Amino acid sequence: MNVGNKHYLGIDVGTTSLKAAVFDEKGQRLGLRSVDYTLDTDPSTGYIEFDADKYITMCRQVIDELEAECGGIDAISVDTQGETMILTDEEGMPLCPAVVWLDNRAEEEAEEIRAQFGNKLVYEVTGQPEITAGWPASKLLWFRKNKPEIWEKARKIFLLEDWILYRLTGNFVTEPTIQSSTTYYDVRNKCWWQQMLDYLGVTAGQLPALCDSAKQVGTYKGIPVVTGALDQIAGMIGVGVVDGTHISEMTGTIMAICAMVDEIPPYDPDSIIPCHIHAIDGKYCLILWSSTAGMALKWFRNQFAEDYSFDDLNDLAVKIPAGSDGMTMLPYFTGSTMPKYNPDARAVFAGLNLSHTRGHFARAIMEAVAFILRQDLEYLGIEKFDEIRITGGGAASYLWPQIKADVTGKVLHTVEESETACLGGAIMAAVGVGDFTSIAEAASEFVHLKKTYAPSGEDYTVAYRKFEELDEKMNRITD
Repeated sequence: MNVGNKHYLGIDVGTTSLKAAVFDEKGQRLGLRSVDYTLDTDPSTGYIEFDADKYITMCRQVIDELEAECGGIDAISVDTQGETMILTDEEGMPLCPAVVWLDNRAEEEAEEIRAQFGNKLVYEVTGQPEITAGWPASKLLWFRKNKPEIWEKARKIFLLEDWILYRLTGNFVTEPTIQSSTTYYDVRNKCWWQQMLDYLGVTAGQLPALCDSAKQVGTYKGIPVVTGALDQIAGMIGVGVVDGTHISEMTGTIMAICAMVDEIPPYDPDSIIPCHIHAIDGKYCLILWSSTAGMALKWFRNQFAEDYSFDDLNDLAVKIPAGSDGMTMLPYFTGSTMPKYNPDARAVFAGLNLSHTRGHFARAIMEAVAFILRQDLEYLGIEKFDEIRITGGGAASYLWPQIKADVTGKVLHTVEESETACLGGAIMAAVGVGDFTSIAEAASEFVHLKKTYAPSGEDYTVAYRKFEELDEKMNRITD
């Protein structure tokens, strides 16, 4: 590596916002743009869509603005949400709005695919343990059955990252991380799953050319454009998780965990943990989530402590001993997801007495999320991981990360850069133009740790056992 005075742009296209940031070769942020947008929803049909051309307008706008602000850009990479799909004609003109990943119009088609192939085979080929209405395979079958006037004209099938690369460079290309949840991509052999394509009535010629992540695939106004990754994987790279001894954890509304592994885990009919191809060649990524994490603490504040800030709740909770004086909480406001999937589970506070205060409730919620983190690590094999890189609103608390360190027995690190997916994109951009030999090498220069939380010796043995006992009693899966 021998670079200097370089500017790399990472664009992160989320569900309702686009963020773009320019970084230098040391990972220092030089400029940032954020654009919010509203999805088009139709209550009568349940459709969730967005104008495909607007994605491009926003991307071009932030590129031009940041290039002017930062004095030039040397490479661009794009990461996006998964599963959002665009169908076009031969000339690349959209035939309908983009069908956003949240759209569940294809429930019947998902069930049809499940009946035809079964969850086990689909997982063993694609790494996806479920067949849902959101997956592109289900959506394609829906279009074939319900919109023949569009289906007959469809010549190119894009996911969102592909679409942006195509409109920036003119090249019809994709990369494996974004295709991993289509259920028509073979993650073991890194090719299209022909058996599924045949069932859907799709040809390989309708799909983009396959490239690796962090590879230059064209230019936009003379600027090299590089393949990116699924947004979760880009964020993982942006916190420096580039080997199997570290994991990334984000506590925002939900809690999301990303772990790099060498092999696809064996099929487990009780698991819904997906396995994606990683941007680092030869590696895979397991993505776990809990549907309520920070949202549980926000709910408590909004309903029962509306005059308190989150910092105030930290100050109350830090005075409470580990284990919350016997109060135990299950944070399943919208069901449990991982490691146990039970959409019917609900939140519980147990062991309350008249001495419990707001601080006890706040701490019990923080401990509950930490206990789920530990459960997830134990499911993955807790001994494999040395440290956790944490992001999201939960990482801003001075207390919550320490609780997680004590509960898991692992060292936690926060990072300097908050826009970690954009930073991950910039890392891939730098690799794609040859300024670094690997993602790991670039990450070692770009990612800077901020604060370390080591286990303090606080003993959570009894509290964790109480949590697991309550979880076993209250979070039972019934037929």
